[in-house]
Amino acid sequence: MLMQRELHTGNEPLLECHYYDAGLCRSCTFISTPQNIQLANKQVRAEGLISAEQWLEPYASGRAVFRNKVKLAVTGTMDAPNLGIIRNDGEGQDLRECPLPTPGIQEATPRLAQFVAECGFAPYDPRTNHGALKFVMITESPDGELMVRFVAKRRGVQGMLFKKIDRLRELVPAARVVSLNVQPERKAILEGDEEILIFDADSLPMNLEVAGRDLTLSLRPQSFFQTNTEAAQVLYTRAVEWLDGIESAWDLYCGIGGFGLALASRGTRVVGVESDEQAVFAAGESAAAMGVPAEFVAADANEWVRGQSEVPEAIVVNPPRRGIGPELAEWIEASGVRTVLYSSCHVHTLAKDLAVMSSYRVTRAQVVDMFPHTKHFEVVALLELSS
Repeated sequence: MLMQRELHTGNEPLLECHYYDAGLCRSCTFISTPQNIQLANKQVRAEGLISAEQWLEPYASGRAVFRNKVKLAVTGTMDAPNLGIIRNDGEGQDLRECPLPTPGIQEATPRLAQFVAECGFAPYDPRTNHGALKFVMITESPDGELMVRFVAKRRGVQGMLFKKIDRLRELVPAARVVSLNVQPERKAILEGDEEILIFDADSLPMNLEVAGRDLTLSLRPQSFFQTNTEAAQVLYTRAVEWLDGIESAWDLYCGIGGFGLALASRGTRVVGVESDEQAVFAAGESAAAMGVPAEFVAADANEWVRGQSEVPEAIVVNPPRRGIGPELAEWIEASGVRTVLYSSCHVHTLAKDLAVMSSYRVTRAQVVDMFPHTKHFEVVALLELSS
């Protein structure tokens, strides 16, 4: 069962980070602010933009070891690579001792730095466009298994990865999925379209607990999953609780199917819609394995809804930071759907979308602290059509 964590109130030491103290990394803007104040400030911001009939107590994440995914820029030299960030001055900063990632990631990061050095990969320098290896991305499942993705400028890196495959297994025994992503362009984008599997496994099982029941999602290399597993479980639990008894639902921007599969496991007939074909395939696999009434479609949500002749009892939307946008918001406003559950990672775009859907009132809402020590947070809101 998910338990509300005790908040840091200033009576015990703040989260210690020597990178922050030395001014080497300031990603955690509010690391020196007690957690109860961080969360109170987020709640004030949310209530200032969203008028809800009932606000649940905000969900407080753990202060450390909560990030299940890291995207580490490869800098330094071939013999001594750094895995971390590129600072504003253009120099690389190693972050292998960052306190935020989950334990398996913390253990694997220095070993992967060693592996990169043993392979002799030249770190990529965006200023000169020289070098090969751009990023190492690591995701940890709740069971401690890892997905490791190497992002490189060219496909040739795969030769060394296959040659050193046994060494990689030795250094990182928890690795289940290992792949090479090819991103040849000199652009500020993390990954490209081509993904080459190095290990045979192509998905990472994410075994969750949602409202007292087990839920297994299948995560593929290019698919999205929330970076805070416990917070994700809170979001799915709210959906199950707030949409209890709903017979049919659409899960728009469904990703690997977290919301939809959680609802389908309770008997709701679900159709999930997502533009990422790999995510849709993974969600379909999960539905088949679970034997639940859910199907998943690879399509643009805004276009797909307009081709449907009937609407469900409820719609779930979990869009990226830009929100669902005015076109889809206008369609929902005119659709007659009784209930909408909106999970938002950007409260300002949520407020804009709600302004378009003026026929709906927010009956319940909750701040979920997906990203401690930053200004960012998740809001999950239940919308009911006004009678």
